Amino acid sequence: MTDTLSEKDFRTLGVRAARAADDKKGEEILLLHLKKISEVADYLLLIGVTSPAHLGAIEDAIRISLKTIGLLPSHRDGRMSDLWRVLDYGGLVVHLMHPQARDFYQLEKLFDGARKIPWALRTSRTVKKHA
Repeated sequence: MTDTLSEKDFRTLGVRAARAADDKKGEEILLLHLKKISEVADYLLLIGVTSPAHLGAIEDAIRISLKTIGLLPSHRDGRMSDLWRVLDYGGLVVHLMHPQARDFYQLEKLFDGARKIPWALRTSRTVKKHA
């Protein structure tokens, strides 16, 4: 299915995944448009988690949300990690990271210059900015 999706579709999927993570109290959620600065994917979604259980709950929420519209990840990584997971949907790559992993990998700095995409509904709670 990812072969037929456009860049706009991946943006919509990123917003959907961000909102699913927000519903499970994901922290420091950041959706980045990478198309002009990287060949990794069109969009990158970073989500902060607080514990292994929180990581699993958010991963499940995202996978279920996207599966309901017929999209499965083409690759998953970090299944044995309590600090980090990746869901690869082709044009959208989702990283779920404990603060320890997020500070270590510093993906925000790696993709400095990427445009931030608004994803939150106006009624969504405020998300603190990652330093």
